[in-house]
Amino acid sequence: MLLNYFLEIILFFAGAIFVSWLINRLLLKFSRSLGIRNKNDVVIRWSNESKPSLGGISMYLTFILTAVFYASFHSGESLFDDQHFTGLLLASTLAFGVGLTDDAYNTKPLLKLLGQIACGAILVATGTMIEFSHSYWVDAVLTVVWVVGIMNSLNMLDNMDGITATVSLFVLLSCMIMMLLQTNFSFNYWVIILVAEIGAILGFLFYNVNPSRMFMGDTGSQFIGLYVAFFSISGLWNIPSSMELPSWSGLMLVFCAFAPAFSDTLSVVINRLKKGQSPMVGGKDHTTHHLVYKGYSDFGVWKIFFFISLIAFASTLILGWLILEKNAYLYSTLGGAFFVIVFAFLYRNTLKYSPKESE
Repeated sequence: MLLNYFLEIILFFAGAIFVSWLINRLLLKFSRSLGIRNKNDVVIRWSNESKPSLGGISMYLTFILTAVFYASFHSGESLFDDQHFTGLLLASTLAFGVGLTDDAYNTKPLLKLLGQIACGAILVATGTMIEFSHSYWVDAVLTVVWVVGIMNSLNMLDNMDGITATVSLFVLLSCMIMMLLQTNFSFNYWVIILVAEIGAILGFLFYNVNPSRMFMGDTGSQFIGLYVAFFSISGLWNIPSSMELPSWSGLMLVFCAFAPAFSDTLSVVINRLKKGQSPMVGGKDHTTHHLVYKGYSDFGVWKIFFFISLIAFASTLILGWLILEKNAYLYSTLGGAFFVIVFAFLYRNTLKYSPKESE
């Protein structure tokens, strides 16, 4: 039985990589202007080349196809009867639609925000909530804020080839393994859903790592942001609640896993507020950009974020294992310490290196 379980995981993983790769290949072949970015906004966006922002389509379609195939192979299981899955399906579809609309029509920020809030509300209504304060309304608001925050954070991080996809990949890996640890590696369809999306991201990265041939666009960043927010709730946030441990220990795991994304977002917000600028307006002032100003190539910046994400992944697993197996929740504070170190490293570069110094 266990062997069949792992064979099925491998099958869905390999299939998702292939399907994602194939969809992106076909989209590139037939795209002419759909999703083309950077035609008139090179001042804001990093790349000065026009490339199709179609990567999110393959991620979303892989998710849908995975659910359909799984339900077909396991007709006796209630995948679509699970209210949590229904919430993920509805919210991710809305997130995909919000991103697709923005890519096509460059919608107003308020409309985008309302869509993100609706995504969070759908998760709350279908029973997916952060269990932090154990007060329904407080946790409900926190969940919506979390969803909106992650969708915007990963959207902001999507400013250079391969960065958001790589960071999301390692966060989802962390969530998947932590969910397996919580269930003693028992079979469940959530692992299939997760491993397939990890495969979809890998299939997209084939075209997105520098020098990229396509971007994920808002279609991708909004969908994957919702996806990551959803799985991080059960995979990271709510670990302490099942063991009657302090809620803040889950928060420390979250800070550890999301250290690359949070550090970039916080750096941008701080620096723009210091200049009297809106944090929501795009610009070439992200931590990734300042690493280029320091002298790294675009590919070199991707390697730095890959390394940071890899360390964050390993640290999250170690700390999560200590919490689950040893009830050693005090070690989770090291997750917060890791975030501070990553933030200090990246933020320091934004103060020390500027575009003028790189010329």
